[in-house]
Amino acid sequence: MISKPYSTDFRLDGKIALITGAASGIGLAIAQLFSEQGATVCLLDRNIKSALGASANIPGSYAYGVDIADSASIEEAISQILKAHGRIDILVNSAGIGTVEWAKDFPEEDWRSVIDINLTGTFLISQRVGREMIAMQEGGKIICLASQAGIVAIDKHVAYSASKAGIISMVKSLGYEWGKYGIQVNAISPTATETPIIVGYWDVGKVHEDAIANTPAGRFCKPMEVALAALFLACGASNMITGSNLVIDGGYTIH
Repeated sequence: MISKPYSTDFRLDGKIALITGAASGIGLAIAQLFSEQGATVCLLDRNIKSALGASANIPGSYAYGVDIADSASIEEAISQILKAHGRIDILVNSAGIGTVEWAKDFPEEDWRSVIDINLTGTFLISQRVGREMIAMQEGGKIICLASQAGIVAIDKHVAYSASKAGIISMVKSLGYEWGKYGIQVNAISPTATETPIIVGYWDVGKVHEDAIANTPAGRFCKPMEVALAALFLACGASNMITGSNLVIDGGYTIH
């Protein structure tokens, strides 16, 4: 068994950090912050052009194209990363999609796509990286982006909610199984966050007004607020936390 010691270190110096969905939004904010805190950051995204563009503005970072719903694509990307950097210390699963539709009208194709990327994809890359961390025998940190939609019911989010609730449950299983290897696995559940994914639904009209009215904090989340939570879960200061879900929702789910 690998037991990590008590630590007050919030830095990531010398760590190799992989971040999926890193070309924009929350993933990009995490990549920027991790780089500032000393990590070598690998930006993973389906859109390699966007990942390369994002990487150009983050010193010492690298971009890789990957489809997390495709195990062969994951294997290729991880192999490239290991060849270039020799190890993986941190994985942040930020890639995800969502389709907004009432359950009675939800297309099967969209259901499968959301589940394949958000839940299955998160598991597949966590499994692949977890195997590498176990083989290295030096522990590691895996952080999965869930959502308040995985905790409470939200209109028109049936597939998204199912995928995020699955992630919350999955990190408990992975945290339990992999704790003996010194691997901490945790989730973060943000409220609506000011990223491109909310544009056109959460940020306008009655949906926006109702969401703000039901959030004690009185606003949506900033990407960097999620990134700061990810930093805590990625650094040594969180060595005693695993299988947990850190909720960053301004109080949306407490009532």
